[in-house]
Amino acid sequence: MVKPTKAMKAMLAKAPGKDPLPLQQAVELLKKFSGRKFDQTIEIHMNLGIDPSQADQLIRGSVVLPHGIGKIQRVVVFAKGELAKLATDAGADVVGAEDLAKRIKDGFLDFDVCIATPDMMGMVGPLGKVLGPRGLMPSPRSGTVTTDVARVVKEYKAGKVEFRNDKGANIHAVVGKMSFDASMLVENTTSFITFVQSIKPNTVRGNYIKSIAICATMSPSIRVSA
Repeated sequence: MVKPTKAMKAMLAKAPGKDPLPLQQAVELLKKFSGRKFDQTIEIHMNLGIDPSQADQLIRGSVVLPHGIGKIQRVVVFAKGELAKLATDAGADVVGAEDLAKRIKDGFLDFDVCIATPDMMGMVGPLGKVLGPRGLMPSPRSGTVTTDVARVVKEYKAGKVEFRNDKGANIHAVVGKMSFDASMLVENTTSFITFVQSIKPNTVRGNYIKSIAICATMSPSIRVSA
């Protein structure tokens, strides 16, 4: 077992342990853990009362956070013709069809988001073994299979985050950077939680959101009142 560093021990001493805090207090405490030489990423982790083995209880979606995530996302788009031009004009980093599929097969994965128009999915489908495990496979449910490519590209460039539950019924997402004001982190986190609440499957019974925690890249997690 890896022993905690001196810096981690100091942060753990300030952390409230398993006792959840109101979001505002949790964010203010988290920002006191900022003594690093880089701008740490702030993440939210939620444990949900869903059964991941049931298809009708899977949680997947995307949401535009009010203050972005502090990172310019690299976006590739599978499209042809006028839609390809619209994607380029909207700021997509790479737009293509057969040529883009070949690049990905050859190992090109230097991007954060992959968008495709519906007519391109026959070409994108065979790339599932490469894109799927990395969370990059376009999906109608997450809004990355669309004809409205310009809008979706702009949303991801503005700070849209995509998420899906894992086998342990957890979801994880970036909600900002340590350099953000506390109010910005609170608003981003609140927006994310509200969106997750809004997509609760009808088949879920009992407590839907079991626990919430936030953390920085190199900090302990802080539990948040659900």
